[in-house]
Order: sequence, then C-alpha cells, then structure tokens
Amino acid sequence: MNIFNKLHATKHWLTQSLKARLTLSAMFMVVVMLPVIGITLSNAFNDQLQSALENELRAYSYSIFSVAEVEDNQLVMPEMLLENQFNVIQSGLYAQITSIDLDAFKDKKTQPTRVSKNLWQSDSLLGVHLSNDLPSPKIGNSVFTEMLIENQPHMAYSISVSFGELEQAFPVTLHIFKNQAEFLAITNGFKQQLWTWLILLIVIFIIAQFIWLKWTLKPLNTLTVELEQVEQGKQNALEKSYPLELEQVTSQLNTLLSTEQNQRKRYRNALSDLAHSLKTPLAVIQSQQALPQETKEQISNISNMVEHQLKRAQSAGESAWHLGVSVEQTTSKLVNTLNKIYRDKYLTISVNIQKKALFKGDEADLMEILGNLLDNACKAAKSRIDFDVSFNAHCLRFTIADDGQGIEESQRKAILERGTRADTYDKGHGIGLAIVRDLVSSYKGELTIQNSSALGGALFVLTFHK
Repeated sequence: MNIFNKLHATKHWLTQSLKARLTLSAMFMVVVMLPVIGITLSNAFNDQLQSALENELRAYSYSIFSVAEVEDNQLVMPEMLLENQFNVIQSGLYAQITSIDLDAFKDKKTQPTRVSKNLWQSDSLLGVHLSNDLPSPKIGNSVFTEMLIENQPHMAYSISVSFGELEQAFPVTLHIFKNQAEFLAITNGFKQQLWTWLILLIVIFIIAQFIWLKWTLKPLNTLTVELEQVEQGKQNALEKSYPLELEQVTSQLNTLLSTEQNQRKRYRNALSDLAHSLKTPLAVIQSQQALPQETKEQISNISNMVEHQLKRAQSAGESAWHLGVSVEQTTSKLVNTLNKIYRDKYLTISVNIQKKALFKGDEADLMEILGNLLDNACKAAKSRIDFDVSFNAHCLRFTIADDGQGIEESQRKAILERGTRADTYDKGHGIGLAIVRDLVSSYKGELTIQNSSALGGALFVLTFHK
C-alpha cells in the first residue's frame, strides 16, 4: 500500500504542481530535442560526406576514361595513371574495367550479379581478391554502392560506357573502389565531437534551466512562505512585493484577511451586545418575588440556553481563514490560572506539549475548549492530571487524563450525543461539555471519552485533522 500511495502522490505532484510541469517541459526540450537535433546533424553530415565521396569517385572515373583507348577492338591503357594511389599496391583506391555483354541488357537498367570478363585493373589491385558479382549498370548509367573487399568496407562506383557505335561498339564498365577507413574515421570523429558537445550542452542547459526555474518561481515560493507565516499567526497580511501576474491575487488575499477579521470582530461585538441586552431583562424578571418558583427556573434555563447558544455562535469554526495559534502559550495561561483556582486541592498537572504545535482556528475557541476540559479534570481529579499534545503534518491531538472516578460507558455515549444536556452528569465532567462538543464539531474535529489506563480516571482525546 505504501508503494501505491507513493506512486499516487508522485502522480498528483506531476499533474498538479506548476513547478513539476515547467521542469518536465524544460527537461523534454533539453533531454529529447537536443539528441534529436544531434541525430539529424549526424545523418546530414553522413549524407553530405557520402555525396562528396561519390563525386570524388566519379571524377576519378572521368580521369581514367580520358586516358583509355580502343585499338583493334582491344582496350589500351597507360602504364601509370595520373592519380598515384592507383599505382601503389593495396593503397585503398582501386580501379577495374570489365567487358559488357550487350545481349544481357534488354529492357533492363542493371544486372548486378553477372559474371564479366576483366579487361584491365590498376596496379593497386595486385594481391587483392575481388568478387565476380560486381554491379553492371546499363550503358550511360552509374551505380554507387557499398561492398566488402577482403572483409573491409569499401565504397564502389560503377559506370558503363561504350567506345564507338553500332557494329564498332565496345561497351565496358569501369569500377572504382575506395576503402571506407578514412570515411569512417571522419564520421566517427564527427559523431564523437558532436555528442561530446551535445552532452556538455545538455548539462549546461539543465543547470541554466534549474537556475531559470528557481528565479522564475521565486515569487511563488515567497508567497508560500508568507501564507505559512499568516497561518501560524506570525503576520496578519502578505507584505512582500510580487510580480504583476500575482499582484491581484495577493491583493485579494489581503482584502479577504482584513474583511474576515473585521467581520468576525463586528459579529462578536454584536453578539456580546445582544447577550448583555437579553441578560438584563431576564435578571429583572427573575428578581421579581411574586413569580412562582417554576417560572424562575424556566427563566434561569432560558438564560443558560441564551448564553450557551451565543458562545456557540461566537466561535470561529469553519471560518474562511484559519490563523495559527500557539498551543503552548494558550495552555500555559490556562494551567497557571487553574493552579491558582485549585491550589487547595494540591493537584499535579503534568504538561507535555510538542514544540511548534499550532491550532488552526480562533484562540478564544481553543481557550474555551481546553478551559472546559481542564477545569472538569481539575474538579474530578484526586491529585494528578496528565495533559499531552502531539502535532504532525496531518493532525493535532490533545489528551487529558485524570485520576478521578472516571465516566461510565453509558454516560460517555450520552454526553457526546447531539442534543443531550451535558450538565446532567457527574460533577466534574458534565459542565461545559455541550459547548466543547459544539466547538469541536464546528472545526470538524473528533472528541472521544475513554478510561485512562495509567491514572484510572477519565481520558478525553481531542483530534483535529488538517
């Protein structure tokens, strides 16, 4: 499963990350296009070199035909040729003239495997064995091919001509052979240099692309850092300068942050005013001596319900933007206050908080949640309370355990059911749980109640997923 999760995460990163898209496109241009260009240049160079070699062998054929003569139906050639390589034994440049059977060329352009009669060969062919299966192009045509001579690759240029016409015709085929060693050395040297420079260019382009991508995406990295600072509560707005393409986005984000904070403040002030305006008339009514006791109890219930619902409405919950609140600072305030309130019980409150633990929400909500849970634990505990906070990239978890009597399983379920009044349960664990339950629910968190195996009392586990 881990492998599949990693593959899924990699696929998600490749498809969703702008940096990944730019990197892949740049790598495609560098790693794919440059080798394609290299192959194209190599093939073009090879074709040009072969064309030059064909022209060279054609020029040799013209120089040989210029000194060839036919006397009494016999081919006459000089003892020495102008090109000295034809006169040097096994020089790598060879020439041979063979006869042509005119009857073999009826509606055919070539007869590549016909046995021909050797009329003349250059001195360079001494000691060299040639195959009898030589190309035989039609008169007036030429053929440029590759062939092996004594297991060595050679280029062969064959051209057929006729000395004289009709009955006096003397058709022959001239074959020019040249060893490809020099040709292969040039092409291999060119390829080696070409690919050396291409690899060097690929490395340079990759480095340049990396620097270019880092410089291009720097504003996005800066934006990410600033957003993290805002989430952690270290700053209230985006303060850096951004390119024109991001300026509108950052401006809108700052407007959203400012508007949301102002609206929440006005909303809470209005709710506080409403609570104050409702409490005063209810207190006046409740103070009337003539009212029956049942009526006073109902008015008290109404007052408690109003206070509870106003506290619930004031919570940030799923707000448009969660700022980071330091759990350690908030907890420190609560623990100090509780130690003063319950100093007569001589409680030991053990606090273990992971560093940099952040609550993505409103500080007042966190104070309300932890304050109620810790206060209940202090009331229920005999001598000790353990408070632990763990934090990672996926969730924030609080555990509060005491050494009191604990909570029965039937009561746990009832306390956490929606609509159940929590204050009907044992002292020390019922008061305020309704508020805690609603606040946790508004943040889409989870609250579970268990028995503490270490202390023997109740264990509250509060989890917020990111």
